[in-house]
Amino acid sequence: MQPLGTGIGWRPEIAEAVERMPGIDWVEAVAENVCPGHIPDSLQRLRARGVTVIPHGVSLGLGGAERPDEDRLTALAERAEALIAPLVTEHIAFVRAGGPLTASTRLEAGHLLPVPRTRDALDVLCENIRIAQAALPVPLAVENIAALISWPGEEMTEGQFLYDLVDRTGVRLLIDVANLHTNHVNRGEDPAKALDELPVEAIAYVHVAGGFERDGVWHDSHAHAVPPAVLDILADLASRVRPPGVLLERDENFPEPAELERELATIRETVEQSPNANARPSGVRAETSGVRDQGAPQDNADTEAPRQRLALAQTALLSALVAGTPTPEGFDRSRLAVQARALASKRADVVAKVAPELPEFLAGAYRTHFLAYANDHPMTDGYRHDALAFAEHLLLHGRLEDADVQRQLSDWWLERSGPAPLSRRPAARLARATRRVLLRR
Repeated sequence: MQPLGTGIGWRPEIAEAVERMPGIDWVEAVAENVCPGHIPDSLQRLRARGVTVIPHGVSLGLGGAERPDEDRLTALAERAEALIAPLVTEHIAFVRAGGPLTASTRLEAGHLLPVPRTRDALDVLCENIRIAQAALPVPLAVENIAALISWPGEEMTEGQFLYDLVDRTGVRLLIDVANLHTNHVNRGEDPAKALDELPVEAIAYVHVAGGFERDGVWHDSHAHAVPPAVLDILADLASRVRPPGVLLERDENFPEPAELERELATIRETVEQSPNANARPSGVRAETSGVRDQGAPQDNADTEAPRQRLALAQTALLSALVAGTPTPEGFDRSRLAVQARALASKRADVVAKVAPELPEFLAGAYRTHFLAYANDHPMTDGYRHDALAFAEHLLLHGRLEDADVQRQLSDWWLERSGPAPLSRRPAARLARATRRVLLRR
């Protein structure tokens, strides 16, 4: 794989600015936001200029107890092929729990949650990654995540966990130095020790991002400037090995393009001025005979029992975070409360983005209504389904006093709640709405 250079996370809000930025060698796009048959014009123009585009998945849940979903893998593969990407990336995280392994309702986190660094979790993760590698047309790299919480009874450090993961699967690493900083503040983990232990030669590229600290907790917001502490970790990593690519992530609260360009220049200088700047880049190994690593080690660990144990543990944790069940033994109750509030807040923010009409209808009452709803209605599907379920809940139980808001919300829900376009005939619409309400009750 050729070195990537300096890049930025492509987002629709800054698409035009990214196209005009000097020195952009590559971009990363959230895979779930790209439709293979309708690639955004901006990404097509970047591709035509020779700018590499890499799809970055957020919903596969490779660290979960279940094997990767075939449809999600197929969708990720389609995006890699549509973008002519040299690799795809995902996260070492779980994003859902429950379901058949625990004979319980499936719950969605709507967020990346940490995997316990145990041998059980490692066995499951290794098999899940091998399944993903076999289904993808290009190499896979996986990212370390930021966390507010720590699992009790962990058996390995992050560096040891990642080293064994690479050793057993041959997977590449996407190292997020901002996440190393987050885990330093929130979990007391030394970034330098993690860099000492992890296999830096397996790094495919590096993420850099900003955040903020509140009440002793660091929030990896991707909505703030990159702080000096994160740049220091980047410099430490670059002094050990030259990363093939470095990318600035920004997901919201976008500044003027000139400020983003200054951040990119600082990131580029941090890497180039490191003592190891002229070293051979990581990731350039004797593994490029095909589109994916051909010699990745294989093991035959029986994962059925580890999957069952992991499923129970992850379901208990996620249920405590999104459904108000008791805190599992060994977890910090106050820290779980912080994480639960953060999940509910993010859920409200994302629903407002995927269904912007809802905050328009409800105005200043949107957030109050949604957080009250989320308190006892955990997410069981994606955000678009969540928006519909929230609207339905308000129509049935929300006690909306404004008749105009009630009408707007009802019309919006009726237009989007079925698998096919609704009939425009009033009688048909009324019959459908009546049937759904009766079934609900």
